[in-house]
Amino acid sequence: MDHPHPTLDAGELRLRPSTHRDLDLLAEWFAAPEMCRWWGGKPLARDEVAAKYTGRRCPRVESFIVELRDEPIGYIQYHLEGPGDAGLDMMLVPSARNQGLGPLAARMLIDHLVRDRGWRHITVDPAQDNGRAIRAWEKAGFRVERQWNDHSDGPALLMRLADPTT
Repeated sequence: MDHPHPTLDAGELRLRPSTHRDLDLLAEWFAAPEMCRWWGGKPLARDEVAAKYTGRRCPRVESFIVELRDEPIGYIQYHLEGPGDAGLDMMLVPSARNQGLGPLAARMLIDHLVRDRGWRHITVDPAQDNGRAIRAWEKAGFRVERQWNDHSDGPALLMRLADPTT
């Protein structure tokens, strides 16, 4: 079933579908050393960013630009893992951190997935040593399920949304 790729709006914070017009911005973000540390470990080539992080890449993955007052401040995506089961990934630029925007953006996407898609099982997998991300996901309602030592990006935590309806 094909679903529309909506813009999700909560006043000053908005999640809008990423497009190829965002490629320069995304390529810059995915090449930044402090971003690479948490997202694959190495800078991504422009063509890889275009293939993996712009637009709706398949019915299983949707990508969004996080905007605050119309300024891009981050990236969030979901990927369908199975029927009603999704994983989320997110990054915010350094100037947007420590303001509660990550948990708010996550809740906006979670609410959409639960309300509009009927999904009930949502996970994230931050690096074990990424305390900021772990705290943000906890504020969004995720709880550690287990350590994931054989994750492709290195040791991670598998976190599951405790109650998708709250």
